Amino acid sequence: MKTLRDPDHLLAQGLAAIREQFAVAAGFPPQVLAAAQVAAGRVPTQHVDRTGVPFVTLDPTRSTDLDQAFAIERAGGDLVLHYAIADVAWFVADGDPVDAEAWKRGTTLYLPDGKAGLYPPVLAEQAASLLPDGPRPAVIFTVRIAPDGAATLDGVERAIIRSRAKLAYSTVQESDLPEGFDEIARRVAAAEERRGAARVDPPEQQVERMADGTFTLRFRPPNRAEQRNAALSLATNLAVADALQAAGTGLFRVMAQPEPRAETRLRRTAEAFGLAWADGVPLAAFEKTLDPADPRYAAFMFAVRRAGQGASYQPFTPGTPPWHAAVAAPYAHATAPLRRLADRYVIRAALALAAGQRVEQVVEQAFQRLPAVMQRAEARGGQIDRAVIDLAEASFLASRIGSTFDAVVTDLAENGARIQLCDPAVVARVKADGVLPGTRLAVRLVAADPARRTMTFERAA
Repeated sequence: MKTLRDPDHLLAQGLAAIREQFAVAAGFPPQVLAAAQVAAGRVPTQHVDRTGVPFVTLDPTRSTDLDQAFAIERAGGDLVLHYAIADVAWFVADGDPVDAEAWKRGTTLYLPDGKAGLYPPVLAEQAASLLPDGPRPAVIFTVRIAPDGAATLDGVERAIIRSRAKLAYSTVQESDLPEGFDEIARRVAAAEERRGAARVDPPEQQVERMADGTFTLRFRPPNRAEQRNAALSLATNLAVADALQAAGTGLFRVMAQPEPRAETRLRRTAEAFGLAWADGVPLAAFEKTLDPADPRYAAFMFAVRRAGQGASYQPFTPGTPPWHAAVAAPYAHATAPLRRLADRYVIRAALALAAGQRVEQVVEQAFQRLPAVMQRAEARGGQIDRAVIDLAEASFLASRIGSTFDAVVTDLAENGARIQLCDPAVVARVKADGVLPGTRLAVRLVAADPARRTMTFERAA
């Protein structure tokens, strides 16, 4: 999910400028497209037949790059999740043109007006995508979820599957979903509560044009189906991480706790939004009270994400246990190989371990190289996200030059005070001598330039 959607392409000119600035690829080189076309015809020969299992997918309505399909069954008090993941490695050989291009890209880049894929569409949206139009090769992770929410990896296998339905978040009915889908989400949430996890899933920001031609920003919180679906990936990635760590191999997603200074700044942001965050209550506990349907809470959730130190990748290192603070456990990425390069290699390692084999040397070497590649790709994606938000905010405020806004100082720097507007939820800077973090002040919008994606405020009398 992106931080902003623009389904009506209201900001087309500004988005085109962002694509040019960050050199977002408009397509793939001819040799990559040719290699992908050949790869798409590769016939599976190492896959068992699991077409009798009633898999379904659940994604945004328009998505065609479907990484995951799922089926659920009961085994005593446990729930067994059969999580089929697109078998990208079956189509992409080490060192071929498609592989080399994927290493250059690292991730799929998403913008409100379209995406720049990690793999060519003939693979990502056709042959490797788990669409319900025929059998597809996949890697099935069998994850056992105990009544207390603990997830363990029971098996990994290459298989041919046939999705029964392409379900959409916006239209899915309870009767469409397998029995146990809701219960898995409850179990996973209960386990998170016990671990002290502090995941934050901000809503999407959407830009809309008003009747008078001006823009406004709205929040769209994730619906219940999205939140429950995320539990399937979370449980699988936790189980995979445990298996890799036990085997002394793998690539892990790691993240440190927010620094004390960041939490102090977040308390001032909460004050700006009029949120009651009691003294002595940790950030993780306060986050559990946030309702993404409330614009104030939604804006604060974005502030939490901005305040974090950011997640990164870490290969298995003896003596340095991997830890992801937001999930309060070791964590790996294995469930989105069509969109993240790293997942393809984690899946290959899991397949080898499940078969009682050593992880291939090329995979172990990839684990050492991937952190830098993924960091570069994610940093670029983050810069694009920020540019898109800046564009939307500047477009939204362009009609309000001269208006005065209430704000709270959240931090100080050499280039001025960082402020959080109370309404709308915009972060900016202003020259304001003699103020301290936490100071409330009025600021006037002097300029807003959508072309440059900039806003200028001054302190109001």
